[in-house]
Amino acid sequence: AAFGLYFPRKEYSENVYIDQPAGTPLLRIHALRDSHGEVAHFHLCQNLIISRARSHENHWFQIREKTGLLYLSKSLDREDFNMLSVGNWMPLSKVMLYVFLSSHPFQEKECDSATRTTVFLSLINATAPACSSLTARQLCFTEMDLSFHIKENKPPGTFHQLQLPSVHHLCQNLSISYKLLAAEGMPFRYTENTTGVSVTQRLDREERERYELIAKCTVREGFREMQVEVPFLVNVLDEDDSPPFLPNGTDTTDAVVEFNRKEGTVLATLTVYDADTTPIYPLESSRKKYTGTIITDDPWISETFRVEHIFDEIHFSPNGSQVRGTQHEY
Repeated sequence: AAFGLYFPRKEYSENVYIDQPAGTPLLRIHALRDSHGEVAHFHLCQNLIISRARSHENHWFQIREKTGLLYLSKSLDREDFNMLSVGNWMPLSKVMLYVFLSSHPFQEKECDSATRTTVFLSLINATAPACSSLTARQLCFTEMDLSFHIKENKPPGTFHQLQLPSVHHLCQNLSISYKLLAAEGMPFRYTENTTGVSVTQRLDREERERYELIAKCTVREGFREMQVEVPFLVNVLDEDDSPPFLPNGTDTTDAVVEFNRKEGTVLATLTVYDADTTPIYPLESSRKKYTGTIITDDPWISETFRVEHIFDEIHFSPNGSQVRGTQHEY
């Protein structure tokens, strides 16, 4: 499918300073595949969104179609900054770009592809700070939290690069190295020469819904060494791929009705578990997924009795990790 590829993040953010030279790499965007053989192509739409009401033609930013590297195609000078900032007294102005994704090369001005992510750029009314004035945290990680969404049952692939392109470009006399700390057997790999993090196998949300890792960074300058660690989280997105199951194996129940029962009396119950998604809103769509039926030819029975359906979220614990699911009660 043309929209098989997807972004592992809903949004990205980066800082842009005045007078950074054209060609400065800003950030690297990744895509994951929906099926084998897909090749990602990235594309920028030619408008910068400045505020809700305003946009401006983009002359400053470009993306490499095959690698997803966003870079400055033209230096942003003070005049540009004043034009793009809503009021020039502001020390910082936020602009927004959309990056689109396709499994085939983009045609001119093709900006209606369904698959897109948002890049927030903070334009800072100052030149880039000297490397020596940055903390280890700023040299190693952006202000974005390292949190990703990976769909279950999809092919493996690289979904993040730890090294910050802009810092790497600017601070070449510093040695910055990374490690990904993960429990034994976790399906993720860190590749040192590219600083890429990849998922190594198809994930199964019904086995595990969330992975918590730690990204560790070491900055060396001469004999000085600084280290910083941040959480690195991966959430597994659900596909409806598991059939419902009955805790005691039976999908019918018999109801014995005694004389003189009051209206509203519960005569029999039946429970169904669904390890897939939690209750979906609007609730009617969850209700329609399963229906309860009284099997009878007698119209009096159909008029006198009814099946009620209630459902709520429960937790399963396969392999000791908590996974959300739904319990349906009839």
